[in-house]
Amino acid sequence: MKFLTVRDLRGKSGQIWKELPKEREMVVTSNGRPIAILAAINDANLEESLSAFRQARAVDAVASLQRRSIEQGTDRISMDEINAEIRAVRKKRVQ
Repeated sequence: MKFLTVRDLRGKSGQIWKELPKEREMVVTSNGRPIAILAAINDANLEESLSAFRQARAVDAVASLQRRSIEQGTDRISMDEINAEIRAVRKKRVQ
């Protein structure tokens, strides 16, 4: 996979667009850190590509929530405790 800087993207965009179909994906970096991915798409695979991207983001979000739950110890909460918390929040909303 090819890496390019924001400066490259700004200064060599024509060359990058020509290379993108062959490379398929490129990682854009800023100050040495990845900030974006460029991916070659076309009319035929636009919706499929967007769907795959969204699914990957959702999987990442769930994994992040699971890690945070383990760090905070909330992964060991019982169903009774969960239901009690839900009831307490709902009761506050009604008031």
